[in-house]
Amino acid sequence: MTQPATAPPVRDHDQPDGAPVSIRPSWPWVAGIIGAGIPAGLLWWFLAPGGMNLLSGKAALASGTNTEGWLPRDLVLAGLFVFAGCLVAVLLSGRKDGGTRRMLVLSVAAGGAAAVLAWQTGVLAGLWLGQPQDTSANASVAFSLRSHTVLVLWPAAVAAGYFALRVISLLGKSEDAAAGQDARQGY
Repeated sequence: MTQPATAPPVRDHDQPDGAPVSIRPSWPWVAGIIGAGIPAGLLWWFLAPGGMNLLSGKAALASGTNTEGWLPRDLVLAGLFVFAGCLVAVLLSGRKDGGTRRMLVLSVAAGGAAAVLAWQTGVLAGLWLGQPQDTSANASVAFSLRSHTVLVLWPAAVAAGYFALRVISLLGKSEDAAAGQDARQGY
């Protein structure tokens, strides 16, 4: 009985036979995604009620004691996370090595870490730059996040956005193949 043949290792186009397989370093990509959490957290503090309140501009929502500002504060962060996750998905799909499972998993994990970093950066900005708040009645009086489920939106948007882009890409390829087949058949 003969042994099954093994597949040759994957190599780049410009790599000669017998050369070691080079893996593009992914740490700058991951560090860039995680580092994006800092400006996202600062932007959350600038835009959301309870922070600088630049988005609504309503003076009544600026105070943390007004409970009507708590939901918009969480929604601003949710919107920033969905935007950032979709941006990461678009950039990942455009990468040369973006189609690998490894890069997708690293991007989703980095999105999760960036979400936590953004949340903590916004809370820290609220402590340092915001008005002192009496949190004895409720901890959400200070600039904070009430719904921690929002933290899942950045990595979820990366995964869902990447999936949607891959499906659109595959549908475009199948339409091109069908058009080419029709042209060959004379339709």
